[in-house]
Amino acid sequence: MTKAFLSLFVFLFDLSAVIVAWAGGILLRFNLDLPASFVPLLAWGLVFLVPAHALACGLAGLYRGIWMFASLPDLKRVLRAVAFSTAAMLAFFAFYRYGGMAVPRSLLILYPILLVIYMGGGRAAYRMWKEHHLYGGLIAQGKPVVIVGAGRGGAMLVRELERSPDWRVVALVDDDRSKWGRELSGNPVIGGIESLPEVLASEKAAHVILAMPSASAEACRRAADLAVEAGAHVFTVPGIEDVMGGRVAVSSIRPIEIEDLLGREAIWIDTPHVSALVTGKTLLVTGAGGSIGSELCRQLARFGPARLLLFEQSEYALYTLEQWFALHMPDVELVVLAGDVKDAERLDEVFGEWRPQVIFHAAAYKHVPLMEIGNAWQAVRNNTLGTLRVAECAAHFDAERFVLISTDKAVNPTNVMGATKRLAEMVCEGLHRQGGNTQFETVRFGNVLGSTGSVIPKFQEQIARGGPVTVTHPDITRYFMSIPEAAQLVMQAAAMGHGGEIFVLEMGEPVKIVDLARRMIRLCGYTQKDIRIEFTGLRPGEKLFEELLADAEQTRATPHPKLRIAGARAVDDDFLPGLRSWLEGGNQNDIQVRETLMRWVPEYQPVFSAGDGCTGTGSSSQ
Repeated sequence: MTKAFLSLFVFLFDLSAVIVAWAGGILLRFNLDLPASFVPLLAWGLVFLVPAHALACGLAGLYRGIWMFASLPDLKRVLRAVAFSTAAMLAFFAFYRYGGMAVPRSLLILYPILLVIYMGGGRAAYRMWKEHHLYGGLIAQGKPVVIVGAGRGGAMLVRELERSPDWRVVALVDDDRSKWGRELSGNPVIGGIESLPEVLASEKAAHVILAMPSASAEACRRAADLAVEAGAHVFTVPGIEDVMGGRVAVSSIRPIEIEDLLGREAIWIDTPHVSALVTGKTLLVTGAGGSIGSELCRQLARFGPARLLLFEQSEYALYTLEQWFALHMPDVELVVLAGDVKDAERLDEVFGEWRPQVIFHAAAYKHVPLMEIGNAWQAVRNNTLGTLRVAECAAHFDAERFVLISTDKAVNPTNVMGATKRLAEMVCEGLHRQGGNTQFETVRFGNVLGSTGSVIPKFQEQIARGGPVTVTHPDITRYFMSIPEAAQLVMQAAAMGHGGEIFVLEMGEPVKIVDLARRMIRLCGYTQKDIRIEFTGLRPGEKLFEELLADAEQTRATPHPKLRIAGARAVDDDFLPGLRSWLEGGNQNDIQVRETLMRWVPEYQPVFSAGDGCTGTGSSSQ
């Protein structure tokens, strides 16, 4: 059936509604026995109402909808068309006086009612027939699945799954008691989340889909744990924006991941302030190809900078990021710059040519055990000397703002990496004390989900190999946040800073790494009998828990609930000249580096003495 023919058919159907409603209303008025004197009323009414109704349908936008997907918006358009058509009938009612006969008053009610039934019912009947024709054969096919969540997200998901040959919804569970015993699209809501194991057993289902986009991470963890313990495979749907926007599709259902269960509340940022910081300006991101640097570039690009300078030492990382922008954000003006933050000449060239106004310094060596043994001097040069040189260029070329991306490992550091990042924070504080036009700020946070070297991909690889999953210590804990959340809060901190602050991100509750490992093993469908957990012992420079504040630091609140400002120990006036002399000196071994770091950073306390000959394990940081 061609589109033109189908459109003509729909138009003629709506015109036939006038005949049914008008003639049917008159016949009902006279109990289906039409007096001959009312035949002219029937005829003249149709002559007047058919063109009027055609105009009403056009004004109501009735032909924008697709009958197969007829829904509430289409019903609203039908009601609008009926209202216009009824108004035309009222005009006919007021003026018709053929042979002294008036229009029966009962038609004022019968006519619109019959129109709604005919036009709305016809569309609903067509949709039901079409869906049965296309999907009716799918009933009782597919894998039985239990949906957790009987709200709007669950309702949208159930409607999508009705059209899928892969799934068959058998029941729903929800903690809202008012929904128990009721049905959603013909599927029963049996009980609360705690009843999930019994529901899975009674319905002989082995699959669960979490459709709770607005639920807390704790609720999702509880549902996932119950499902996994019952031997089910757990899936989830997209976030709240996609679900509530009606964009849920079967193709978007995916296996649940540990990141979903570590989920944090959605954050807000003060868009006008961030926009004022970024829009129309030249921005420089060092370490642009890294986990945080690349996400920061993507987030900054949304605010329309004049140009975005990508500064990165790794050629491959730089190329990958450039290709992403070419595909997803081709309108952003990029300047792709290969370079090393320790290379003063290259930095002078970049700053002299492009004059960046805001600098986000994300370039750093971050791997704790790797930097601890055999690479301590390189950690000093990259993390501290690199920060000094980029920051001094920012001050020399009158940049508006310099933002250092720091780490919670800089608080009471027990490793070289943390001590070098604390020293980088002190560099920014020293430069801020010198005055000038550049504001120096630091943003400090913990581990990010999905970053290079994160414990999560390491555990995934170990589980895929059949184990064991290695954890350094039974009591070790870490803070986690998502990479997009970290990048957004960095921008927010940069926008609200006045210079000299160390911003601390609210990292939520710490996660016990062994519990993380157990949950990942269960999510993959195994037990600890299948994949064991092995404790390997703390590695060089590693401590059981990370701190966000040093002992001598106090914090004060900011307008943003997830940002606080730490007050750190002040640096001496002669700090920078002495530090520069050390950083620009010759190569030093690990022992010399630790001894000197302890002088520069008094709170640095290595977990082993400077003379110990520790060896690394070569595993990822936790």
